[in-house]
Amino acid sequence: MKNIVASKSYQFALKIISLYKLLAFEQNEFVLSKQLLRSGTAVGALVKEAEHAQSKADFLNKMNVALKEINETEYWLMLLKDSVFISEIEYNSIYCDCKELIKILASIVKTTKTSLQK
Repeated sequence: MKNIVASKSYQFALKIISLYKLLAFEQNEFVLSKQLLRSGTAVGALVKEAEHAQSKADFLNKMNVALKEINETEYWLMLLKDSVFISEIEYNSIYCDCKELIKILASIVKTTKTSLQK
């Protein structure tokens, strides 16, 4: 079975990289875009690390950090939109994916916490 969260987080990272290129090379915006690049690509890296976690607690920790990173990414996206570095269309094209990852990761964290408490 294919790992949905790994696949979605990888595709999301590719979109983040494209947006970073647009911001850095076409708009000369380097500070916010670099923050977005770091947090947006960290999600997939953490999910990938979690695939070989040493324990359920280690898995939970990595997924929790991935959830924090995607939440941070949401913040940078909102800031870029509201400061008019990205258009509403550019924002909407990636924001839906961001919210979907937040929901998936939150669900994984909740389910894993519950199974650890048993």
